[in-house]
Amino acid sequence: MWFGILIAIDAAVALVFLYFFLVGIADGSVSSFNIVMWIAMLFGLAAILVGGLALRAHGQRAAANAVLLVLAIPGFLGGLFLLALIVLQPRWN
Repeated sequence: MWFGILIAIDAAVALVFLYFFLVGIADGSVSSFNIVMWIAMLFGLAAILVGGLALRAHGQRAAANAVLLVLAIPGFLGGLFLLALIVLQPRWN
C-alpha cells in the first residue's frame, strides 16, 4: 500500500511537469535556450519512476520506496502548501 501511495504522488508530480512542458512547447516558452534543462528534468522524473518500479519488481521494496520518496516528499509538501493557500486565502500585503 505504501508503494502505491508513493508511486501515485510521483506520477502526479511527473504529470504536472509534463503538462507545463507541453504548454511551454505550444506557446514557445520552451525553446532551444532551455530545452536541455527541461529534458534533464523530465529524464530525472522518468528515472525515479522507472527505478522505483524496477526495484520493486526485483523484490527490493525498501530501496524502491526510498527512491520514490526522493520525489514524493517535496511533491507532497508542495501540494500541501498549495492546498493551504487555497483554503486559508492569506493576505500577502
